[in-house]
Amino acid sequence: MIEYITKSELRNFADKLNVSEQASLRKSAASRSLSGTTFLSHSSKDDDLVVGAIRVLEGHGARVYVDEIDPEMPPYTTEETAGLLKSRIRQTKRFVLLASKNSKDSRWVPWELGVADGYKGLTKIALFPASDSSHEQAWASWEYLGLYRRIVWGDLQGHQKRVWMVLDEKRNTATELSEWLSGE
Repeated sequence: MIEYITKSELRNFADKLNVSEQASLRKSAASRSLSGTTFLSHSSKDDDLVVGAIRVLEGHGARVYVDEIDPEMPPYTTEETAGLLKSRIRQTKRFVLLASKNSKDSRWVPWELGVADGYKGLTKIALFPASDSSHEQAWASWEYLGLYRRIVWGDLQGHQKRVWMVLDEKRNTATELSEWLSGE
């Protein structure tokens, strides 16, 4: 059985770090070299979930990039912002969308996903659903989200313990998260 991570669990992952450690994690996620990194797209309304998502992804070998405090981003949203985001998405190895009900209200999240789809194709994109409960799918209200794989927690054949994995629901196949993140 698979489970989606809950918002509460993501917040708990973040709460294991003190405020200065959280700030340091965010800063490093915005200032690193982009080759081999994972772009983490999220709604600004889900800011409280970002550190927890970074911890899960980096705990499985990712080097996560978030745009919110990238020193090269303009202070105000402009077409330069869009151009820089396109460049960052293209430069990264993987694209992960922290998907929640708030994603639908964002102007940037659907655009970033479309850009990533154009550059990366389906195999290098995964949704990281964050719900109020482990089986809720309110985040999946856009029909096209069904195209993408999902980062979930559960039983994976060949593993004795439950693991984080990237699930392709259509094919009923999964890859361990660390393997997906490190793959070509």
